[in-house]
Amino acid sequence: MHNPPANDLESIARQGGRFKRMAVRIPTYLTDLKENPAWLPMFLLARTLPFRRMHWLATRRPVARPASGASMFAGIEHGSVVDALRTDGIFSGLILPDDIHRDIAEFAHATGCFGNFDRKLEFVAPEHEQAEARFGRSILSGHFFERSLDCEAVRTVQNDPLLSDVARHYLGGQAQVITTRIWWSFPTKSASEADLSRASFKYHFDLDDWRMLKFFFNLVDVDEGTGPHVFVRGSHRRRAVKHQLTLLVGHPAEEVLGYYGPESTVTLTGKAGFGFVEDPFGFHMGTVPTQKPRLMMEVGFGVSKPSRRRFHGEPVLR
Repeated sequence: MHNPPANDLESIARQGGRFKRMAVRIPTYLTDLKENPAWLPMFLLARTLPFRRMHWLATRRPVARPASGASMFAGIEHGSVVDALRTDGIFSGLILPDDIHRDIAEFAHATGCFGNFDRKLEFVAPEHEQAEARFGRSILSGHFFERSLDCEAVRTVQNDPLLSDVARHYLGGQAQVITTRIWWSFPTKSASEADLSRASFKYHFDLDDWRMLKFFFNLVDVDEGTGPHVFVRGSHRRRAVKHQLTLLVGHPAEEVLGYYGPESTVTLTGKAGFGFVEDPFGFHMGTVPTQKPRLMMEVGFGVSKPSRRRFHGEPVLR
């Protein structure tokens, strides 16, 4: 396959050095700053533990709310989830009902997604290989942006009372939904070994807000060949100084595991419907599938005013 120079975010991020990957995000950063000037101190200071701890002191106690219906996650109490999050930064074992994850998967198979975060690369997931040939480039992801909320089952998960209860008791009374999305991750024959290596072995932490929580759900069966999510337990509570005093959020696996130990990693495989929740300030990564596409859903909570752009998970490209 002929691969012309690509200007979509995912392709650029997998080429060149770390400073090139930072430079391509500058338009996104400037848009965030224009939309919300408070974004800049968060972006600069929230990566450091002393300033994060200061911000956590402003946590509001959650206010009791009237019962809003039964949760689809029967038998799980928010207290046990919050305790695990405070200790390990992750809790697994949330299971979507069969009809919910099947409805979302059917929607994702039939609805057009956008390759590599680029709205010019629209296709339906079953035609991934044809789309790579048509567009002349590797396509490692397919995002739905605002289309995610066209699916009733997605909205049902987003509004489940357990999710909001966990978020309010972990993040504080300010907690609110800031992003809901579904997306594909694809194996691709045209990606180079360097592409796959960069994508698979780059641990990072998220820095979209001072305090965040993200719920993830597998919408297909996920094993080692489907690109499972990996999280480093306890990395939300402590951080090497060199990983605080840098503008980079991504770091090589040997650096991260050398500090936390390989025994701290947890690989989130599971059947369709399997879910988990994590504090995304902890180091994590989504590996690239090598055999089968992965379809996931995310519901993210934060404590600041939601960004319209982040809500859809869409970067700003130039």
